[in-house]
Formats: sequence, C-alpha cells, structure tokens
Amino acid sequence: MAAVTYPGGSSSIVNKTNADKFIPEIWSDEIIAAYKKNLVMANLVNKMSMRGKKGDLLHIPKPTRGVAAAKAANTAVTIQANVEDEVQVSINKHYEYSRLIEDIVEVQALASLRRFYTEDAGYALATQVDTDLVRIGRLFNGSHAAGATGDYSVTGTTTAYIGGDGTTAFSGGAGAGNASALTDAAIRRTIQRLDDADVPMDQRYFLVPPVARNTMMGLSRFTEQAFVGEQGGSNTIRNGQIGDVYGVKVFVSTNADTAYSSSGTAPRACLMFHKDAMVHAEQMAVRSQAQYKQEYLSTLYTADTLYGVAELRNDAGIALIIPG
Repeated sequence: MAAVTYPGGSSSIVNKTNADKFIPEIWSDEIIAAYKKNLVMANLVNKMSMRGKKGDLLHIPKPTRGVAAAKAANTAVTIQANVEDEVQVSINKHYEYSRLIEDIVEVQALASLRRFYTEDAGYALATQVDTDLVRIGRLFNGSHAAGATGDYSVTGTTTAYIGGDGTTAFSGGAGAGNASALTDAAIRRTIQRLDDADVPMDQRYFLVPPVARNTMMGLSRFTEQAFVGEQGGSNTIRNGQIGDVYGVKVFVSTNADTAYSSSGTAPRACLMFHKDAMVHAEQMAVRSQAQYKQEYLSTLYTADTLYGVAELRNDAGIALIIPG
C-alpha cells in the first residue's frame, strides 16, 4: 500500500489515472445489463457455454430415436443398431462495438452519454445474436438447401408456409411473393405440424414481428388469452413476451428478420419452434475493455462477443411468411 503525508501533492489525489481500473468495470456492467435486456431469441433456444474452452467447432451428438420391438417367444431380442449422427456448430461469429471518446467529451458531456453508449452497445450485440438465430429459423423444415447462407429459395420446392393458412408453401418470386397475413387457422395448423413431428408441447415459442402482432391483436383467440397472468395473476409481459396463444408463448421482436425478395419488397417471418430446435454456443460472453490512446487524447471503449449458432432439430420449428 502506498501512503504519503497530507497534503502529499498530486500523487495522493484520486484522479482519473489512479482510478483508471474502475472505469472499464462500470462500462462492462452496464453493457452486459443492456445486452441481456435486449436479447429475445437467444433466451428462447438451447444455450451451451464454451467459456474457457479452446477450439472453433462444437460437436453435439444427435442420436436417432429408438423404437419398441415385439418380443416373440423363444426368440432373441431385436438389437437396435443405429449409426448416430451429430450437429456441428462453428464458433465463427465475433462481433464488436467500439467508441473512441475524446477527453474533452469525457470532461464536458453529461453522464447520460455513457449510458447511451452502453445501452447502444448492448442493443447492437444482442440484435446481432438474435439476427443470426432468426436467420437459422427461417430455414426450418427444409425451406432451403442445407448449409445455404441465403434466405428462402425462389425456385424449387420450399416448406416454409404462408401466414394466411399455414398450408400453402411460400413462393418468393417478385415482391412479397404469395406471403399473406397471419390467421388463427395458420397458427393452429402450425401447432399441429409440431404435434405430428412429436415435438414436446412445453417450451414452444412463437416469435412474430410487430406487423404480425398488430394482426394478432385482432384475433379473438389471442386477445382472450394474451395477458393471462401466471401464479398470482402477475403480468406475463417481459423480455418481449406479449402473451400466449393455445399454450404457446408469443414474443414480439422488431428483429424478426425479413425473408428473401428479389424486388426488395421483403416479406417477414413468424417462427414457431421448440427450445431445442436451435443452439446458441457462447465461447466468450460480452466483455468490455477500455484503453487510453494518448496520440488521440481519447479513450477507446470496445465491447465484443464470440459465439456460434446452428439448427439442432429441423422439424422442431416452422416458418410462416407474412407481408412486411
């Protein structure tokens, strides 16, 4: 411990140089809080932590379900000899948010400036994570060739469905294609598709863009159930959740990304899925760093995260396409 006799001169004053180690921590806490607050999709899917682990490829076993076999008298049991599969998740997404803040700004600006930057950093990183997951969701149910990086194919067969009936296959073509507004019938048909695929009934979610929320507010089945409280009547609105329909929790997000459109008139995707339909593998949680740049008389603040996303079960989610 360093100590001096009062008044001790400038070295005994707690100034920015002496307290520099505290500054990044404040920013870090605020950025992480903003990041968590703005996540929607990442909170609804399977999350795996790779923190502290080396490597750039995560292997997740994907065993085939077994079946029951009849046992005949005086015969041997039936051996199930499936060749088990796996899902590979590439940890290849590294995103950052940086600001170079001059000393004069730090001195003269209100504290609200830092609050804006931390909120903005958290929002930007959370939006990127959610965007990557939504783009995986748009490929549910074989609606695009495996491994493709684009949106819905405009040629060939697609098994994304239109919001109007949940039965007609979506076709891109010009403009919004045959996308149609969400209906109660489409929601019920999509729930049946998940039931038919033996997708567990708990932990199902329905992510919709604001335009679909507007439509759902006019559906009696939704408004009758939308704001039903949980234990003790508490409101269910939190982290984007706006209610539930037929037992499926509904979340709204402006980040329910647009689907493919050759003319730029982009339709949007509503995603109904089970938690295990996708995985978010996080190798490095959001971190915040600060470094003083003397040549600029500025402080460089950077927040970043490292992760990967992948589809785990193709038939555990359905995309419904609606006009933008």
